[in-house]
Amino acid sequence: MPGYRKLGRDSAHRKAMLRNLVTDLLREGRITTTDTRAKEARRKAEKMITLGKRGDLHARRQALAYIYDESVVSKLFDEIAPKYADRQGGYTRILKLGPRQGDNAEMVFLELV
Repeated sequence: MPGYRKLGRDSAHRKAMLRNLVTDLLREGRITTTDTRAKEARRKAEKMITLGKRGDLHARRQALAYIYDESVVSKLFDEIAPKYADRQGGYTRILKLGPRQGDNAEMVFLELV
């Protein structure tokens, strides 16, 4: 199905999981997760950084509607977005780590460039 991955969860669980991943990525700068989750979280994180680059009140409110933590939104608009002012996308990088011990799922680092 084009557009998004279901990730084996219902829509509310999937949305909450992706919000948590994006919030943690913007807070920490780098997270470890599975490959498919990282690819979905990257889509949302890049949209949040683009909102941060816009920088107006409407963009801040849109980011606050998606990201759980107000301090992370402040960091996004004050520190993260200005670093990417001259960049036209591609704010994140996926580095492969290898398979996970328990279920052989492909693990990756998702990090800000």
